[in-house]
Amino acid sequence: MKVKTSITLPEELIKSIDTLFGGHENRSEFIEKAVRDFIERQTQKRRDLEDLSILNKKADKLNKEAEDVLSYQVDL
Repeated sequence: MKVKTSITLPEELIKSIDTLFGGHENRSEFIEKAVRDFIERQTQKRRDLEDLSILNKKADKLNKEAEDVLSYQVDL
């Protein structure tokens, strides 16, 4: 379900939207896509930061395991 809302944007931003996409899609569709893309990027960024935090907390252990595995390699 879509909900009608009102937003205020700078005139130059509206002109840019109309110039780039005015003939292909309406403003609402463009803004909806832009907001969805932004939310998706922010969500992924948050997940990436959480993953990085987990890796950083376990870095010493993971590095020791990697060193152990590499020690079994044979020189060619």
